[in-house]
Amino acid sequence: MQNTRRLFLKGTMAAGTLAVAAGANLLTPGQVLAAWPEKAFNAEKMDAALAEMEGTTELVESDRITVKTPDIAENGAVVSVTIGTDLPDAESISVYVPVNAFPLTASYELTDKFDGEITGRIKMAKTSDVIAVVKAGDKLYTAKREVKVTLGGCGG
Repeated sequence: MQNTRRLFLKGTMAAGTLAVAAGANLLTPGQVLAAWPEKAFNAEKMDAALAEMEGTTELVESDRITVKTPDIAENGAVVSVTIGTDLPDAESISVYVPVNAFPLTASYELTDKFDGEITGRIKMAKTSDVIAVVKAGDKLYTAKREVKVTLGGCGG
């Protein structure tokens, strides 16, 4: 009981310290996210975003990548996406939605502790493919899945 209370107090103090530092502009998101690829996320075309993010637009279709999404999304503002891969030496996974104003919706840098799957939520402007791009070695591999975005999820 005593150890739990001490851990709680230490955690509260650490969180409070971070909040004070952020409030005093000592810790800003610009400093924390210094490696953020701004040009890639602000590109308005998929090829431009892909070129900025990966340095090339050459993709190889792969059956070793799975894209799990709902068939029909009731609300395009919150679409659940799970990308899985068993490609050896996977370095990164990026998610693109070509019809969005900014097609690059998410990008993950992977470590050697990657367990083969990432899950997140993305926004979709309208019905489109969700395209996963996995960088493994010096190649880019891809897989896609269409998601219908409808008002009310009725498939119309």
